[in-house]
Amino acid sequence: MQKSTNITWHGAIVDPSERQAVVGQKGAVVWLTGLSASGKSTIARRAEQLLLERGAMVYVLDGDNIRFGLNKDLGFSPEDRTENIRRIGEVAKLFADACVVTLTAFISPYRADRDKVRALMPEGTFIECYVEASVATCEARDPKGLYKKARAGQIPEFTGISAPYEEPVASEIVLPTADQTVDESALALIAFLQEKGFIKAL
Repeated sequence: MQKSTNITWHGAIVDPSERQAVVGQKGAVVWLTGLSASGKSTIARRAEQLLLERGAMVYVLDGDNIRFGLNKDLGFSPEDRTENIRRIGEVAKLFADACVVTLTAFISPYRADRDKVRALMPEGTFIECYVEASVATCEARDPKGLYKKARAGQIPEFTGISAPYEEPVASEIVLPTADQTVDESALALIAFLQEKGFIKAL
């Protein structure tokens, strides 16, 4: 709900195509979604590194990091998860408008929330990337010990254990991390961005 009053939208003088011509790439939001420990942040960080080495403008918005600042007032209830994703969607939209390839790493367990972010973006600039790994695979990794705590009842509303995860049904790209190395997943993502014309092919 819009609470602010007496505000006016100020349109840009710079056309998106002008910005793209100067920057040499198109903005995009790559929305990496999947269970905790599926590999979202690791893949996003590796892809960021490889893209920077190729001269691309890229930035990672990471779920945990955002909760230290912008979204530190939010918990993990369904309502707070929805607001968390809404805010990130708005921020990611701004980054993409600046022609930055924006990699987001969020569990974002609800399809409706992910679809709302997609609806914010210009057609074709939202790329849902399903970082696919089963609960068993993620629990076996459990680098933060979260699944163990969730099983012990120490973490309420933990996605995949005591809270639902709604798998994507029509993602632009799927990365099966049980069968791919981090580099294989990152390179597959970069190849997709090149194929779709967001970044220059080498």
